[in-house]
Amino acid sequence: MERVIDVSKLYQDSAKLAEIEVYLQKAAELAGEGEEVVLTGPGPVWLYLKIAHALHGKARKLIYRSPVTGDVVIFDHSPF
Repeated sequence: MERVIDVSKLYQDSAKLAEIEVYLQKAAELAGEGEEVVLTGPGPVWLYLKIAHALHGKARKLIYRSPVTGDVVIFDHSPF
């Protein structure tokens, strides 16, 4: 099952580094456990990087999706 996380929905107005733990908790809840997760939407690079790091070991596969790049696999721990 693919779970899509729109990074821009994790915060209001602009992301604040002081709120990083809140964003990471929301992302972890949305990601579930052992799922294929897609990160998309506008957001600061530091937030994408922190989320990717937090989901490593939690998500089976992590994909970055944008209209410019299409899908970019960040990691894939699928058994196949």
